[in-house]
Amino acid sequence: MKLDKSILGKKRKNYLDWDEFFIGIAKLSAGRSKDPSTQVGACIVSKDNRILSIGYNGTPNGFDDDVFPWNRDGTHPNHTKYPYVCHAELNAILNYNGSRKDLRGAKIYVDLFPCNECAKAIIQCGIQEIIYLSDKYKGTDGNDASKYLLDECGVTYRQLDAKKQKVLRLSLKPDEAITYIED
Repeated sequence: MKLDKSILGKKRKNYLDWDEFFIGIAKLSAGRSKDPSTQVGACIVSKDNRILSIGYNGTPNGFDDDVFPWNRDGTHPNHTKYPYVCHAELNAILNYNGSRKDLRGAKIYVDLFPCNECAKAIIQCGIQEIIYLSDKYKGTDGNDASKYLLDECGVTYRQLDAKKQKVLRLSLKPDEAITYIED
C-alpha cells in the first residue's frame, strides 16, 4: 500500500532542537542542587543523541548536606563549600552506569564552562564536545588552564547560541503548548 501524502498533516515547527533539549535537561538537573549561590547541571549525551547520564553540583553520597558548609567565604578554606562539593560534570561522569569507554565520543551539556578539574575528568573519560551556557569565569587562571587542557587534548567546546539560550516553562495543562522565556 502506498501512502497518499496529501493526507499527511504538517508537523509542528517550533519544537526544540537537540541542543535546546539537552541544555534544558541540564538546567532541570541544576534545580536539584541545594547550593544557595550556584546551581549547575550537566547532561551527557551519546553520539546518537541518547541521554547517558545527568548530574548537578552537590555533596558526595553519604555526606549529610545539613551539616555541610554552604558558604562561599570563611575564616578557613575548610569552612567553605569548595573542598567538599562535587561539580555537576564530575557527578554526571560518576553517575554513569555503563563502561567508561562508552563515554568516548559523547557530548556534555552544562550551565557553566567546566573548571580545570572537571576538564581533566571530561578528557579522561573520552567526552569529545562540551556545550555550555555561560563562561562566567572567562580569563581566570582556572578557566585558562581548562581551555588549554581541552585544546591540547582535542576536546571541542562551544557556547550555546544566544538565540537558543531559552528557559523552558512547561505547562501542566494538557491543552497548552510549551512557552519560552528569553534569558
